[in-house]
Amino acid sequence: MTDDLQKIIEPMSVAGMHFGSFRSRRHPSTSSYIFDSKGQVEIINLEKSLLGLNRAKDFMRSLAEGRRLVLLVGNKNEARTAICDIAESADLPFVNFRWIGGTLTNYEQIKKRVDRLLELREQDFRGELVKFTKQERAKIAKEARDLERYFNGIVGMKQLPAALLIIDPKKEEIAVAEAAIVGIPVIALANTDCDISKIAYPIVGNDKTLSSITFVLRALIGAYKESLSK
Repeated sequence: MTDDLQKIIEPMSVAGMHFGSFRSRRHPSTSSYIFDSKGQVEIINLEKSLLGLNRAKDFMRSLAEGRRLVLLVGNKNEARTAICDIAESADLPFVNFRWIGGTLTNYEQIKKRVDRLLELREQDFRGELVKFTKQERAKIAKEARDLERYFNGIVGMKQLPAALLIIDPKKEEIAVAEAAIVGIPVIALANTDCDISKIAYPIVGNDKTLSSITFVLRALIGAYKESLSK
């Protein structure tokens, strides 16, 4: 490894991207990314991960050039806050609580739930909910909380996204499957226990720690925002 390459890969190592899953959980599609193992934990070849990251960054730049939206998806506890913060920094939609089946394949129905959320927000803002009884208001408040939890991140998504950026495609298998059905490419940070055969832009790396997740999200969204600014 050259000194220049080492300088590029070092931050990835510091972020812990090289830590794979347990050997017993390895998915065959990630076999070529395995460098070594330490005990039962596999060590990922970060040179190959860097190639995947750079390829994904180029794709993100192309999306930004066309002013096309990317939907960020990460519902595991380790990813939830980072997904929200980084998506909002680029004014991009996100799902960080639970993927609702049909978000892509039945988008018109999902949009009706989003419209209902916006309606309740407007009614609350105008003070129109006071006309309801206390019991009715409690029911409406619960509906609003549930809608906020599930759909707050996609309120600004007026049409299907051009791509999905997913943390842990194994956990988000329904989102990956829906993207395949509607023909939307997927970028994913995927550990060695994930099937990357159906991921258009896989980045094989640790998808289980905040530091690694944040590193990849910042790199990709940074490329997207940089291209937008030009």
